[in-house]
Amino acid sequence: MGNPKQKKKDKKTYNLILKKKKMSVKPGRLPDSILQPFLSLPQHGNVQVEYVWIGGTCLDLRSKTRTLPGPIKNVSDLPEWNYDGSSTGQAPGSDSEVILKPVRIFPDPFRGGDNILVLCETFTPQGEPIPTNKRNPAKKIFDKGLQLKPWYGFEQEYTMFESDKKTPFGWPEGGYPAPQGPYYCSVGAENAFGRPIVEAHYRACLASGITISGINGEVMPGQWEYQVGPVEGIDAADQLFISRYLLLRVAELFGVVISFDPKPIPGDWNGAGLHTNYSTEPMRKEGGYKVIIEAIERLSKKHEEHIKVYGEGNERRLTGAHETAPITKFSYGVANRGCSIRIPRQAEREQKGYFEDRRPASNGDPYAISSKIFETTCL
Repeated sequence: MGNPKQKKKDKKTYNLILKKKKMSVKPGRLPDSILQPFLSLPQHGNVQVEYVWIGGTCLDLRSKTRTLPGPIKNVSDLPEWNYDGSSTGQAPGSDSEVILKPVRIFPDPFRGGDNILVLCETFTPQGEPIPTNKRNPAKKIFDKGLQLKPWYGFEQEYTMFESDKKTPFGWPEGGYPAPQGPYYCSVGAENAFGRPIVEAHYRACLASGITISGINGEVMPGQWEYQVGPVEGIDAADQLFISRYLLLRVAELFGVVISFDPKPIPGDWNGAGLHTNYSTEPMRKEGGYKVIIEAIERLSKKHEEHIKVYGEGNERRLTGAHETAPITKFSYGVANRGCSIRIPRQAEREQKGYFEDRRPASNGDPYAISSKIFETTCL
């Protein structure tokens, strides 16, 4: 018959284990540990190729996988593919086929081995770039002045949210944490929320060959930043989009939502930007400070044009508060984070270097941003 007390104790222990298991996996999510043994299975000379492209909002990232004989080292070895553009807001249902043309290869940090991620441009069946293909016109702009060797360093800020998409990660549900102050570049469980995601993303970028140059916690709790660069020309935006893709994939494993909204929480909380550091070879040479000032003066004359391509909802962020300049006013200064353009103190001292455009929003399109800056300052 057994000991009734022991049975009761065993049942209590079983229920506790079951409860813990349920708590460890969010609704709609599966434990990633189950997948791991399968990733070491042989592929018999085949590789999984993840085609990645930008969707209909020019911000959403999409991808799908196909099997090809491997290893694959060159973009020219990859076939074109297609997808249903009516499901991504990029084509009508009556003529829904959009063509994917591979442009860059990156190692796949999730599958490992010879498996790869492939960044693609999007075209009509007739070979014309579709309206949401911002890379194609950007590359044409860069191709007009390749000898100037433009370098970019993107500072990508983002905010983590719980699965409800309302509560920033680490915030009390329905409430607010302590005011801003202790969170920027912070350490400690009471200040830094979501570090495992940040570290996992960092390594994923390194494994994929992204020129990720650093990470740090931001001013608002649950908000972080990583930097990509310096990278030359169109490659900078290519790498930033793939780094965003990697971030979304990593956060997916943790059951956390990533927001690139430039002002995710209204009120006395910092927004999120895509500060863009920029230089050309003449700016980096001796006497380049004069070229920097000339470039900034050119930017001042096209302030409104730039704001139009610097991201959606930026008016909620560029208010003149929280380390921003007003969206209606152009300004620049040395070491001044309240200006549209910040010149580093080092650039002033050495009379050469780079400057930082602080206007772009965190959800800005790096193709549109980088090519617009180059076009205005150089062409």
